Amino acid sequence: MTVGTQLQQVIAGVESAASSIKMFALETQDKQAKQTFEQLAQTLDGAVATLKQRQQYVQNQEPQYN
Repeated sequence: MTVGTQLQQVIAGVESAASSIKMFALETQDKQAKQTFEQLAQTLDGAVATLKQRQQYVQNQEPQYN
């Protein structure tokens, strides 16, 4: 498995987790839980952005790993 493929899988997994947490935030009535879920989703969205930057670097600088 290439580095590019591994990055794609990780990005998909983190995006899935963020989506699930956003659903929890929408479904809960507990304000504290909602805030916690929203913060976690923001953190995961930031992780996705960082991973996508790394993926772009790999694609541009290390084509043998695509």
